[in-house]
Amino acid sequence: MKIAVGSYEAQTKLAELLRGVQTGKRYTITLRGEAVAELVPPQGTQRQNLAAAVEDMRAFMRTRQPVAGLNLQALNDEGRA
Repeated sequence: MKIAVGSYEAQTKLAELLRGVQTGKRYTITLRGEAVAELVPPQGTQRQNLAAAVEDMRAFMRTRQPVAGLNLQALNDEGRA
């Protein structure tokens, strides 16, 4: 999610913006309405978050019982016209 922020606001609220970046937000800094910079998390952080999310999903799936009588192919075909 990208959020546009004016340059003056970015200067006065930098600490707040950095906390947002830590949570995954992306900011476009503007000067007189024109985008001049982006404040984004580093690439390595995104990759680590993705790997952690995949592992969390796998752990969740291991704790659940499969649904009996569920035919995924039939459900998939049902959605096609």
